[in-house]
Amino acid sequence: MQVGIRFHDLAAGTLEERAAFAHAQGFKCTHIALSKIGPYKMTLPELTPGWAMHVRHVLEGNGLDTAVLGCYLNLGTPDEAALKNTQEVYKAHLRFASILGAAVVGTETGAVNTGYKFEEANRSEAALETFIRNLEPVVRAAEKTGTILAIEPVYKHIVYSPARARRVLDAIASPNLQIIFDPVNLLGMDNYERRDEIFAEAMELLKNEIAIIHIKDFKVENGNLVSIAAGTGEMNYEKIIEFAETYKPYIQATLENTTPDNAVMARQYIENIAKKYH
Repeated sequence: MQVGIRFHDLAAGTLEERAAFAHAQGFKCTHIALSKIGPYKMTLPELTPGWAMHVRHVLEGNGLDTAVLGCYLNLGTPDEAALKNTQEVYKAHLRFASILGAAVVGTETGAVNTGYKFEEANRSEAALETFIRNLEPVVRAAEKTGTILAIEPVYKHIVYSPARARRVLDAIASPNLQIIFDPVNLLGMDNYERRDEIFAEAMELLKNEIAIIHIKDFKVENGNLVSIAAGTGEMNYEKIIEFAETYKPYIQATLENTTPDNAVMARQYIENIAKKYH
């Protein structure tokens, strides 16, 4: 397992400064959403081959691979004009990823409203059909560019469960569509006490397509699940790490919701579990 970090959780600074900081903290890869660190917003005019090459040189110069190039836009939106632009931005990210050398372009799975917010309609059959229809041309672009699009099931979004993710994979039927497995993102207040069962289902149903793991922890606070750094909450990562070490050689696992002060601790926590299975 190669443990990395979400780039915008690093200490504030330029691309070059953040990359150096990640290297100094012992990370091997990164999940990078360039629009969150500036100076560019990663719109269509800005996604140039030259920018991709520059980012690649900076990261590789600091011993970092790009595990995930983030593009977290709403493929479930009812706004047709926004959808068309979103699909084009995804395709541009796939081209960018092909030059950057990113393992995957990562995305969540949207909502049926323009605000990208939870509503019960996100869980409807109509929502799932819409998402699959809107996702398909993006995946076909991934096939043409030789890149991988990886969807991340999230409790509040259209693809909210392992079974729902399996349906998307089967409907699209492309080797260029894979999964980001974020265990905590599968949880809500009504199911977190069954988390071991949910994680087991995800690892069974999605075993072949899990390409990246996101790692964080959670606590219950004021009736909500709050995401925090790995090793500081209620998660037990033993079975997930065992799965990764058994079935997913050298898989990239990126930390989320860390701070510059606790990121090394979180990395060591995960790596110490992984050592048991080497």
